[in-house]
Amino acid sequence: MSSGVGVDLENMWIKFGDFVAVRDANVNIKGGDFFSFLGPSGCGKTTILRAVSGFLDPSEGNILIGGKNMVGKGPNERPTALIFQNLALFPLMKVWENITFSMEVRGAGRAERQKRADELLEMIALPDQCDKLPSELSGGQKQRVAIARALCAQPDVLLLDEPLSALDLKLRQHMRTELREIQQRVGITFIYITHDQGEALTMSDSVAVMREGTIDQIAKGKSIYDDPSTAFVASFVGENNVFRGKVNSITNGHAIISTNRSGELRARVSSAASGTLKVGDDSMMFIRPEALNIAEKNSDTHNNIVAKVRHSEFEGQSYNVFLEGSEGKEMKMALINRGEARLYDPGVELVLEYDANQAVALPAGELASE
Repeated sequence: MSSGVGVDLENMWIKFGDFVAVRDANVNIKGGDFFSFLGPSGCGKTTILRAVSGFLDPSEGNILIGGKNMVGKGPNERPTALIFQNLALFPLMKVWENITFSMEVRGAGRAERQKRADELLEMIALPDQCDKLPSELSGGQKQRVAIARALCAQPDVLLLDEPLSALDLKLRQHMRTELREIQQRVGITFIYITHDQGEALTMSDSVAVMREGTIDQIAKGKSIYDDPSTAFVASFVGENNVFRGKVNSITNGHAIISTNRSGELRARVSSAASGTLKVGDDSMMFIRPEALNIAEKNSDTHNNIVAKVRHSEFEGQSYNVFLEGSEGKEMKMALINRGEARLYDPGVELVLEYDANQAVALPAGELASE
């Protein structure tokens, strides 16, 4: 299998009449990386995949694969293979025939095709399934056959459009582990489209978070989770408690925010906002549920929040405590289950504390839920 080549999008715009589907996308995907485009439905991520695969050309800008400009070249002229959401296996062909269809089109003989199918079935851990029909396979097995069929075409870049979305939760979680292992085994570039944060964070070398045709942030999953660039990214990737307010002061990379619900609170200024967030600016502060803890007492610091319990939920590995802050704003705290009773009665007032380095201050912006 050929090693992956890089993919570069340069100032790429895609318009349909007056509608802008993708706005000035600039992306550098390293060869051999697992790269994901993450975002809600309609944000433009599948449109980008269609442009990379050659099913549509950009209105402006360039698409480079292995340093060669692909604009104007059709899908059959590009070193890419695409796995669709519905997998599109041929129902009347056996598994081995499905896998080697691209070889049959090129005129390869039966013995050569069967040998290649056996190699790929071994790689995807389905060595004894070659003579079955797709209807005889489970959802996860069909998924792996679709991957093997795409790899049989020996692409430099494999494009995957939400391929796990039809699977149930446990199988989806299992398949994302397998998909990552297959990608590392073959060493080619994977470009993956998903609206599922868990998929993007667990599998990817890098993630691009998209909103309404715009790429808000490109980074490793941990950086996106811990150091979001925009309010949209902070609220879309994982859960967050949001505090609106104005910047009171900034010292050593930390801001004091006069919040709308809990007085003055301290937070680390996001890397993207460093140098641009100023005293007096409208700001949003984000604290993840797992960053909150029960304080021993209210010492009236910038790291304490007073809130009343609305209700608690036991989830096995954790307790989720839903709270009401000032002005009736809902908050959530996630506490790891360490074998102690944590189900608090509704109405109980708690003092919460957090590490300011685990709270992020950003310029006010659009939230994912808005």
